[in-house]
Amino acid sequence: MAVTGNGPLAGVRVVELAGIGPGPFAAMLLADLGADVVRVDRPGGAGIGIDPARDLTNRNKRSVLLDLKTEAGRTAVLDLAARADILLEGNRPGVTERLGVGPEDCLARNPRLVYGRMTGWGQDGPLAPRAGHDIGYVAVTGALGMIGPAGGPPAVPANLLGDYAGGSLYLVVGVLAALQHARTTGTGQVVDAAITDGTAHLTTMIHALLAAGAWQDRRGANLLDGGTPFYGVYETADGGWMAVGALEERFYEEFTRLLGLGEDAPDRADPGAWHALRAAVADRFRTRTREEWTAVFADSDACVAPVLSLREAPNHPHLAARGTFTDHGGITQPAPAPRFSATPGAVRTPPALPGADTAGVAADWDLPGLTAAAAPAAPGAPGAPGATGHTAAPAGTTG
Repeated sequence: MAVTGNGPLAGVRVVELAGIGPGPFAAMLLADLGADVVRVDRPGGAGIGIDPARDLTNRNKRSVLLDLKTEAGRTAVLDLAARADILLEGNRPGVTERLGVGPEDCLARNPRLVYGRMTGWGQDGPLAPRAGHDIGYVAVTGALGMIGPAGGPPAVPANLLGDYAGGSLYLVVGVLAALQHARTTGTGQVVDAAITDGTAHLTTMIHALLAAGAWQDRRGANLLDGGTPFYGVYETADGGWMAVGALEERFYEEFTRLLGLGEDAPDRADPGAWHALRAAVADRFRTRTREEWTAVFADSDACVAPVLSLREAPNHPHLAARGTFTDHGGITQPAPAPRFSATPGAVRTPPALPGADTAGVAADWDLPGLTAAAAPAAPGAPGAPGATGHTAAPAGTTG
């Protein structure tokens, strides 16, 4: 099979109105898959407080610097939208409308455009105009309440569950589905991707178990939330941790054999014996280090794995063999996913610096007026000639 292009979305044009969190990640995913993503940065930045040269969510993109509060900036965005397949924005409801680059304005210029909107609360509802962050979105959907030990507080899963799983990934699915529709019918549309909607959708199976009486609506009492002694984490002799997922009977038998539990171990089929079984498993894990237990369970079907840190993960033998992480520009980072046999994606370019690609975008998108409309970067600011430091603006909120 011939291998072609730089990903299955090669030739797809995307405009990203700069923001923070799930919007940039969604645009990065499209860029990783080969789309030509042009990020419209604003004077002063919309950054997350890190050096733009290390903001990996802006890899594989190009950047132009436009002031949307000026007529020239608004016109330039509409010109970009007229030539784009997809536009992504992550402002509170009504902001892009007030700036003159809302869905009605853009679709008037390009009826085939897919206009993707990333918010926490959605475009309507009583909380739509309110600020928020990941932790609040996953809290009200019931997802946060499922995570953590019984009798303890909910455990905060960074911002992976809401922002990226419930937000970015649903936005990407939505705009790609709408793009298919637009290419079939010639009609674009607006995609309202709310983190609350996506996160709630992720809990579908749990709601099914709840309805069937197979899930208790409390933490640490269920098959997949650490409530069982054969699905959880255990501390090792050196303070490390091992993750155990020996759910099926045949995997559990291999687990107990390699762990060294005797035949007199408490019966896993008896929930009344789970406390004693958990204590017996914990005692065994405390007899060896994480590295020693990793060796014990290597090449087995016991479903046991070491709990690694972010810096350790790229060196895991399996991840290293698959190239799950890659080095680009001196930064170790996750490689594009998923994988395609004929049109593989790749990390092609480092994070786009604000305003650094105006001339190239103007030429490639046939927008000669873009260069004149671009806002100048402040002296010494990221993307400005001779700039070396970073002055990213503090992170804001997502509505």
